[in-house]
Amino acid sequence: LCLSRSRFCSLLLLLSLAFALSCFCSLFGSLSVCLCLSFALRAHFLHGPYPATHFGPKACILPNPTSVMHIQDPASQRLTWNKPPVNVLVIRKIRDESLVEPFKELCHFLVEEKGMLVFVERRVVADVSLTTDETFATIRKQLCTFREGYDDISHCIDLIICLGGDGTLLYASSLFQGSVPPVMAFHLGSLGFLTPFKFESYKTEVAKVFEGNAAITLRSRLKVKVVKDMLQRTGQPEHNGLLPHGHANSEAGNITLQMQVLNEVVVDRGPSSYLSNVDLYLDGRLITSVQGDGVIVSTPTGSTAYAAAAGASMIHPNVPAIMVTPICPHSLSFRPIVVPAGVELMITLSPDARNTCWVSFDGRKRQEISHGDCIKITTSCYPVPSICCHDLVYDWFESLAQCLHWNVRKKQARLADDVSDSSDTEN
Repeated sequence: LCLSRSRFCSLLLLLSLAFALSCFCSLFGSLSVCLCLSFALRAHFLHGPYPATHFGPKACILPNPTSVMHIQDPASQRLTWNKPPVNVLVIRKIRDESLVEPFKELCHFLVEEKGMLVFVERRVVADVSLTTDETFATIRKQLCTFREGYDDISHCIDLIICLGGDGTLLYASSLFQGSVPPVMAFHLGSLGFLTPFKFESYKTEVAKVFEGNAAITLRSRLKVKVVKDMLQRTGQPEHNGLLPHGHANSEAGNITLQMQVLNEVVVDRGPSSYLSNVDLYLDGRLITSVQGDGVIVSTPTGSTAYAAAAGASMIHPNVPAIMVTPICPHSLSFRPIVVPAGVELMITLSPDARNTCWVSFDGRKRQEISHGDCIKITTSCYPVPSICCHDLVYDWFESLAQCLHWNVRKKQARLADDVSDSSDTEN
């Protein structure tokens, strides 16, 4: 009887512990669900739902240590400083006399009031309007000068300030082929789609940026390689749309140019009167042949530039994608396409092309592409962190409305109160 009583007590204790454990697990599970729901409600993602890596009980994405980019909550893209900024690069639009006074004001503010070390391009400082200005002589002697293509300043700049139009931001991007410092662009040019700040309040805006916690837009760039004599004209046909064996990974070619592009890579027919005829490959597989005036490979930032004029859609710069837009294609069905960021595109001259083609990068470094040459394009790991005036959503749509007059039309007049729809009357 005593043994049965002890067993009964032990069993009762085990049941009590099991019940308590189940209650705890239920409470913890409810708490975790609430936390997940609260996180889901708080974190709004521009690109869709949270990018989970597990699908169902057993499926998941294969881990890839060489991933190109990480999609995050746009609201969390805020600028912060590990150390206070010291070196500031000021880029001014040249051949524009209206920017001389704003340039002097900004340099005086950065050097005298903020104690910054200001870097300026040598040809900007050599402007006659600056060399003959005695009031600017003291500031001019304290400026650090450099020459494009000769002096490397990529490792000593903390912040970039642009005075001008969109071309100044493109020029700033070309100076940094690796990591790019934050860019603050003031609208003092003709279009100003990429320059959200107004110069009238430059002291307040610059002071806010120095303090940190400013919204930024990560503008992706394209990593481009021009390889000469990579594809040999062997006459071998392609198999299932793939490049002939040994051609895709051939090391026989010479890389003549490698650079980062912010807007677009344009391949066109050049001065020839014949149609351009190039082949487009995606990850080594032939996608299509482009027959027309050429093709544009652009970033989302470049979607509002040449690509938009050629009929492409306008994509927010935070969307990870690469756009392929034909220029006046000799086909009614060839429409612009969007491919995932990270894929490698390759453009070659078609074997039966009647003429060569030409390529340019953000409107610069134009060169000829012949048979056997190829252009390799993929997403760069070094975006351009562009500082926002308000936030990355408001600034972009404000630029669409102000610069491109997007969706501007005369509004439809409202109906009078005593007028009803004829269909409603019949019903």
